Amino acid sequence: MIDSLPQYAMFLGSSLGLLAVALGIYMLVTPFKEIELIRNGNSAAAISFSGTAIGMALVLHSTASSTFEITEMIVWGGIGLVGQLVALFIVTMLIPGLHDGITKDKTGYGILLGGLSLAMGVLNAGAISS
Repeated sequence: MIDSLPQYAMFLGSSLGLLAVALGIYMLVTPFKEIELIRNGNSAAAISFSGTAIGMALVLHSTASSTFEITEMIVWGGIGLVGQLVALFIVTMLIPGLHDGITKDKTGYGILLGGLSLAMGVLNAGAISS
């Protein structure tokens, strides 16, 4: 049982690294500063960012739980996270004023984007694990 500890550490470390990279890219490409907004008490940004992080983590969970190969997990995890980012871009294009609503702390916008990010994460995770 303890023999699997190195594999656990590799999978967890790789998943955390992929999640950090994906969230970093997300923060770079959005037109507002999520962390700054959250530090200033913006609930909409916190809800949106949390939903995005959980949606991305769901994708990584699915890839890590469906393989024993670290390389395969990294490749499919990366593909899944790109899918999450593409979905977020599509949502922001389809819903005018979404970013402005989040910046102005309109909670409904944060809930919508966070919820859609979670929904995409579930769908994306299911597609990867099949």
